Amino acid sequence: MTERPSAREVVALVSDDFSEIPYPARQSKSDGPLAWQGYDASRARAAERTGEDESVICGTARVEGTRAVLIAFEFGFLGGSLGERTGDRLEAAYTYAREHRLPVVPLVATGGSRMQEGMLALTQLQRVARQSALTREAGLPQIAVLRDPTTGGGWATLGAGADVILALPGAQVGFAGSRVRPPDADPSAYTAEAQVAAGAADAVVRPDELRRTLGMWLRLLTRPSAGTTDAPTTEAAPVHRHPAPAGTHPTPPDTTGAGHPPPQAEPAPVPAPLGTTDLPATGWDAVRRARSVERPRAAAYLDAYFTHRAAVSGDRCGGVDPGMLCGFGERGGRTIAYAAQTGTATRPAGYRTATRLIRLAERLGIPVLTLVDTPGAANDAEAERQGAGAAIADLFTTVASARIPITTLLIGEGGSGGALALAAPGATYATPDSYFSVIAPELAAAILKRPREEVEATADQLRIRPQDLVELGVIVHPEGSSPS
Repeated sequence: MTERPSAREVVALVSDDFSEIPYPARQSKSDGPLAWQGYDASRARAAERTGEDESVICGTARVEGTRAVLIAFEFGFLGGSLGERTGDRLEAAYTYAREHRLPVVPLVATGGSRMQEGMLALTQLQRVARQSALTREAGLPQIAVLRDPTTGGGWATLGAGADVILALPGAQVGFAGSRVRPPDADPSAYTAEAQVAAGAADAVVRPDELRRTLGMWLRLLTRPSAGTTDAPTTEAAPVHRHPAPAGTHPTPPDTTGAGHPPPQAEPAPVPAPLGTTDLPATGWDAVRRARSVERPRAAAYLDAYFTHRAAVSGDRCGGVDPGMLCGFGERGGRTIAYAAQTGTATRPAGYRTATRLIRLAERLGIPVLTLVDTPGAANDAEAERQGAGAAIADLFTTVASARIPITTLLIGEGGSGGALALAAPGATYATPDSYFSVIAPELAAAILKRPREEVEATADQLRIRPQDLVELGVIVHPEGSSPS
């Protein structure tokens, strides 16, 4: 990016009524804690040039109607670097947000920690990390906007540590700044676009769309999930709460430190089936229908179900799986999180992204809808190197231990543990265009050393039709329908 808007210009871009919060006073030694010669003069020149007396401004504002705490970096002030006074302001901003139950929006543009303050500047990252952690525990969302540049500790705390990460086009984003990278480093790897591709950020947003996008995210993540909702029986099956783990209480604990627990979320209504409504006659008929290219896929269900939705992307470990759609959507004035397989073999990054989504939804008290549709987990060598087993195990554990309602709809193929990991025990439903199996019929026949002509009979033996799954107690019996 060639233009670097000031902190106040960025605040004005996303809000109309910014009001700064009080800043703590700090008496510093001449030329700072290290007595760095000329430091006071550098600060004075930066203040004269920018009109600010520190590298961040913090305050409250309404973004498309939602009040939030905004933290805007002024890159023109010593490169937006973090020093002791910066840490004071950041701590005050996060504390104010928790006291007033407000989300936090860092608008980041920084080169890292301030060299003139040495290790005392670097330890401000620990202060920021602590404040971010307390804000997470309080059930408040953090949505970061990465400007140019976002490097060093600012990226590794305020940026990468946020729940949702948006970035402006062409912004330089990376832990290593341009002057400290290897001389042969590919500059394209240190961009907003590269971070999204690597699963480290969620989306690149143009400046003219930033206010609307940020406003939508704030509405989705701060709207209480409890309250009235449309009756699920008008759509499909009755919805059941996801059971709490043994030995626990179903009500989320008060982790806010202010006596304000996250709202008790109501379950997500089950989306109505979009395909045919007649049940498959045989096991192989169920397989054939689930694999049909004409069957509705996850995107069609999500589009029909939500008024609007916003996606999160990436596992924050270097991976993205286009076959796992995750995000938050609005339905009937409520926010519901979703994780949906799209019919492809799910990659380890897909499982990790779904796990990240469910954990965020749980912190915010938002119910989750999962759509199962995969022939199974990816089983190539690269998937093994990327930790497929650990990723699936983590998702199983996250779903099993969740204290928010998780509702699952099987919309196509349910291939073995790679599909079951996304399914909620006791709250899984199925469309007529689906099957769930311990293993694909073809593979079952091969393992049993049966000829190919016995694959269809094997499918019947596995009892994989939706009505078979109801009889077996694997899925919930839709009210008023016949299991036969």
